[in-house]
Amino acid sequence: MEREYDVLVIGTGVAGSDVAWHCREAGMRVAIVDCRDYGGTCALRGCVPKWVLAGATTAVASVRDRQETGITGDVSIDWPRLIAFEHTFTDPIPRRKEEGFRGAGIHTYHGFARFTGPNRVAIGNDTFTARYIVIAAGAHPRPLNVPGEDLITPSEDFFYLPKLPERIIFIGGGYISFEFAHVATRAGSTVTILQRSGRVLSGFDPDIAERLVLATREIGIDVQVNMPLISVERKTAGLRVRAGKPGKEEIFDADMVIHGAGRVSVVEGLDLAAGNIETDRRGIVVDDHLQSVSNPAVYVAGDASPNSPQLTPVAVMDAHIVVDNILHGNTRTADYSVVPSAVFTTPSIASVGLTEEEAKEKGIPYVVNAGDLSGRFTNRGIGEKHAGYKLLVDGDSRRILGAHLIGPSVGEVINIFALAIKHNLTVDNLTLDAIPWAYPSSTYDIIHMIYPLVRK
Repeated sequence: MEREYDVLVIGTGVAGSDVAWHCREAGMRVAIVDCRDYGGTCALRGCVPKWVLAGATTAVASVRDRQETGITGDVSIDWPRLIAFEHTFTDPIPRRKEEGFRGAGIHTYHGFARFTGPNRVAIGNDTFTARYIVIAAGAHPRPLNVPGEDLITPSEDFFYLPKLPERIIFIGGGYISFEFAHVATRAGSTVTILQRSGRVLSGFDPDIAERLVLATREIGIDVQVNMPLISVERKTAGLRVRAGKPGKEEIFDADMVIHGAGRVSVVEGLDLAAGNIETDRRGIVVDDHLQSVSNPAVYVAGDASPNSPQLTPVAVMDAHIVVDNILHGNTRTADYSVVPSAVFTTPSIASVGLTEEEAKEKGIPYVVNAGDLSGRFTNRGIGEKHAGYKLLVDGDSRRILGAHLIGPSVGEVINIFALAIKHNLTVDNLTLDAIPWAYPSSTYDIIHMIYPLVRK
């Protein structure tokens, strides 16, 4: 059977869902398909379940870190109960999502989509034609190409483990490994992180990242750098991991090895060549309008776009750009210059704007102001030893160029700096003369971050 639509969306995560809903609201005939449960990464395998687990971790850490403040006793995580609680968030999503689509008049399909022509897609035995096809199929773990790769557990499975293993090794030193490592350690596991290079959390300021590494090691997590994965093999009592550079190979034993070494766009299985869709080693090649450079009927949004930072708010932004370009012609382009991001460990780190390395590469003159905030009562009062900041400011205009933070609530505070950078604010625009920040609050600590710069 052949069906015809104005828009066919591949993927039901936040990007695909927003495209489908907004195009349908505009009166277009819309269909959406997914080969997995409806909901996508954020709702089922990312942000939502991560927030539930991180909340438990923060609560445990808060009590344990405040032993010197007069709080007594210990707390622990009941893993099965925590996972059961997490299921109350994720389990209703697929049905609710699909019912919402149908209620809006969007046709829903299940199965693997593959191109059979520039405007044609096959799903099972059915063929679909559409004026526009939006690929929002998300991302999956990056292939590691080592012996024993099939023994490695995908990071998304961590959310639904019925029992937490005693010994866990995380492959990769990015935000996925660090966030899950903090959860697992607070829940009682012995955890090791193996990073192939000498630097973890490569997208963040190295000084802030190193401060997090210190905090991570203090709670018992073994962070190993310069440990590229060589192989994984099954032993009688668990798994054996071989890692290290030539001549410096080491062996690590674990009950579970989890892939935290990054994710790449899902493109295999779509038969993109049949759709005249150009690809490179990163995935589908798109222009600034998020449109395929070789097939104008195809747009790409969210994690499926190789240029898009793999973050939920960015996926939503991509979706709005794609919708506007479909409805009004290519009027909008993607701009990822100001994208705040955070790692929800305990403590958290957050970043937005330029790092020192990036500022030097661009030849932008800057002034750095960095400091420690652990002595501030907002941090000392809750027993947080690791709190600090690094700000980059234009040496001439005094505009804020970058902000890099560690401590509690930095996932909230970083958004203030994102607004400042986006709207070209200076440090003077953030003073008490300009804004009487609520006090006491974590946001008020911005005053202490910018004060030396204001005095200059």
